[in-house]
Amino acid sequence: MQTLQPHLVCNHRTAAALHLIEVLGPAHTRHATEFTDPRPGPNRRRPGTRVHHLALTAADRTVRRGLCTTSAVRTVGDLIRCLPRDEAVAAADSALSTRTVRGVRRPPLLQASALRTELARHRHGAVRARSWLPLTDALSGSPAESVARLHLHDAGLHPETQAALRTRSGRTLRPDFFFRAHGLVVEVEGYAFHGTREAHTRDLHRFNDLQSCPEVRQVLRFTAQEVFHRPDRLLAQTREALATLPPPR
Repeated sequence: MQTLQPHLVCNHRTAAALHLIEVLGPAHTRHATEFTDPRPGPNRRRPGTRVHHLALTAADRTVRRGLCTTSAVRTVGDLIRCLPRDEAVAAADSALSTRTVRGVRRPPLLQASALRTELARHRHGAVRARSWLPLTDALSGSPAESVARLHLHDAGLHPETQAALRTRSGRTLRPDFFFRAHGLVVEVEGYAFHGTREAHTRDLHRFNDLQSCPEVRQVLRFTAQEVFHRPDRLLAQTREALATLPPPR
């Protein structure tokens, strides 16, 4: 489409895919191709595409995989301004952190300060988006982890994220969530399925090593599907564990 209409710029979810930013949401929205048309005029709808009319500066544009697209910071800014809170924060976390996306290991795409500057622009949805910035976490390891953290936050539970724990053998592990006073670790299985025998073995070894850390009294594990579709289970089991693991006097 860009070949025939070079004025179009990939944005929102399409730009996120080009930058390897993970975005949650319904399948029909994930699969639509999204562009920005910086020219004024009516929104020309086409099957399978969405065209936004937004002003773009030269700094807002870049090229990824041979396609003109919005920059990483503009892409995240657009997403966090228009998506529901959990999806917006998960996308921001993805861009702020080191991630392996579709088999590609990439560094953080932007800094929190750059995102604050982007959201300081007076655009529709910016006020709401700025209120969500304190909820982002560059240490988040997956969209499921981001959403789990938000569920815990809403329930008044605020564990440490990626706390450094040492096993008896001297290995350093960083569990997803750690309630230090209670010695409770909460782990969320990543969104991607690790189905190889080697990955399963590494997972078992890590689970056993976590339990050997002197500070750890209990480990809870939840799948991404439970986080997305049964957050009540995550919260109920976490609360139950905290109630049965009183802080030492």
